This record gives sequence, structure tokens and C-alpha cells, in this order.
Amino acid sequence: MKFGHFSHVWGKPGMTGAERYAQLWRELKLCDDLGYDFGFSVEHHFRPDESWMPSPSAYVIGAGVQTSRIRLGAMGYVVSLHHPVRLAEDIILADHILNGRLEVGLVPGIVKSYFGPYGVDYEPRRAVTLEFVDFLRRACAATEPFDYEGQYHKASDVLMCMPSLQRPHPPLWIESRDPATLAFCAREGINTGYFFLFSRATARDRYSRYLELWKAAGWTHKPNIAYSTAIYVDETDQRALDRGLEQAGRAYRGFVGQAGSDAELKGLLAQHAEKFYERGEPEAADVVMHLADPQWLLDHDLILVGSPDTVARKLRQWSEEGIFNTYFGEFNFGSLAEEDLMRSLRLFGTEVIPQMKAFEPF
Repeated sequence: MKFGHFSHVWGKPGMTGAERYAQLWRELKLCDDLGYDFGFSVEHHFRPDESWMPSPSAYVIGAGVQTSRIRLGAMGYVVSLHHPVRLAEDIILADHILNGRLEVGLVPGIVKSYFGPYGVDYEPRRAVTLEFVDFLRRACAATEPFDYEGQYHKASDVLMCMPSLQRPHPPLWIESRDPATLAFCAREGINTGYFFLFSRATARDRYSRYLELWKAAGWTHKPNIAYSTAIYVDETDQRALDRGLEQAGRAYRGFVGQAGSDAELKGLLAQHAEKFYERGEPEAADVVMHLADPQWLLDHDLILVGSPDTVARKLRQWSEEGIFNTYFGEFNFGSLAEEDLMRSLRLFGTEVIPQMKAFEPF
């Protein structure tokens, strides 16, 4: 298995942006020292009460300066919000600055409010993202001026300042649970993954099919299939529950917006759950309804809180249930004290990763 530090870069009351990012770099430096494989960030916009990460390229470069080994990337760039040439240039430059440690996550984006201020059409976002894969490959390989004539991306006589350092291009990821997108990823050799809102039982069939299509496409190496949720590790199960459960259970309540009361929060959760019902995903809707209930999330095995042995045991079980071989842990959430945060990262790196490194779920 492989392991990653995943960050929404949640806004922290009482911290400036500079202080928040200084804390993030301390986390990543520790992960680099301890042998974590990946560090990833999101791209989120226009929610100061939620994420302070509108620029994944800034994350990648900043994290790269602080580290020397860990592989870094966005998970992912919201492709429609970027000019394709500008995004390709940023990716290629980051690959060189990181000396070939770059991973490239691409996402269509699901939050409609991101698109309006950019003057971008929301509806074709998936097609835009998939077409950009071909555009990026062309840009990464180009040593002469090139033209591109796609449905959404067009370029004429574009000369990149350099091709990508990693050849033919950095590793690509598109996290998705959409069957058609997963089929595309399998054909194109693109890594994938999913978030804890999507049940592992349901994921099993979809990602098993992805693996079948991957093999049929002739790829000889295994893809990375990632799974992401909040995690807190401490010396014992009881200490983990005492110090981390309440905060881990609040890790994602920022998704639904600020609430002034429990009743208002319940209403916001219901509104967001309705979106998943409309998409035909009742299991995800059920999770969203309980997103602010730490004990419910723990009882339903949707957050990881425990001792190193408990966390390793659960991860082994979960990875077999949900067909994933890469775990992205969200370690920093809520008002978790930095002392506890760093202890959790350290215990995961020194006691969980060594237990799991040789384990292969598929």
C-alpha cells in the first residue's frame, strides 16, 4: 500500500493565512521525514469559512521547497477554471521545480458556485477535463511549436519553454466514481480514487471493473486507487477517542457552510443530502445527514480514530472491502491542537505505515 497526507487546508479561526500555511509545511516536512508517499491538496474557492486553498500550484511549489522526497500534487486542479495553456505551463514548471516529484490530479469540479465568478460554463466540465488529458500530454511532450484543435481546448503555434521532466508526463489522477470516467481512466492509464461519502461496498464493483478494463488495456503495472477520510492516531484507542473523536467527526462539516445553531446546521445538512438523493446516491446522502455526528461516523467505519494497531487493522479490512491500495489521510481538522496533530502524523508514519507497506489489497 501507499500512503498520503491529504489537506483541504481548512481555515483556522485565530490563524492568519501565513500561520496556517506555516503549520501545513511543518506537517509535510514531518511526513517527508517519515516516509509518506504523497502529499495532496484540493482546489477550493470563495469559502473563507471552509478551505484556504484556491491555488494548487502554489501548494505544490511551497510544499516542494519544504521537502525532498515525498511526491506532491493537486487532487485536483478544477480544469475548467484554468486556461489550458496556462495550466499546462504551471504543471510542467512544477515538475521541474520538484525535480520530477509531481503528481497531477485533475477534477471536473462539483461545486457550481466556483464557476460563475470565473465566467465558465458548469455543464460541460467533465468533457472539458477529459479532453485536457490529451492536451496536457501534447504539451508535456512538445519540443517544437504545436497546434491543438479540440472541442473545448484550442491552441495555435504554442511553444512551451520546456517539456515535462517526467517522461512522457507526470503521473495522472482523476478521482471519480462515475463508471464512464473510470472506463476512460483505465484505457488511458490514469490513477483514480474516491472519498468516504461513497460507500466501500458500492465502490467494490465499480473499481473491480476499472481494474478489469485496466488489464484489458494492456497496462502491466498496477494503478493507484485512493481512498480518503479523516484520521486521528494516538497511543491507545481510548486516548485517540478522548483527544480526536470530536474533532475528526467535525472535519467535514465545513462543506455545508456556517450554521448559527444546531437547527440551522441540521437544515444545511438536509439541503446537501438532497443533492445526493437527486443524483441517485442515497448512501452518500445518509452520510451527509450525519456529517456532524462523530459517533455515527465512527460506528459506521467512515473515520479512522484509534491506536496504531487498530488503525492498521481497519485499513487492511477497508482496503479489501473497497478495492483501494492507497490511503489519503486528512490529519488536520477542526481545532485539533498541533501537538496532537503531529503526534498522530508521527504514530501513523512510524507504526502504521511499516505494518501496511508490504500489504497488497489486489
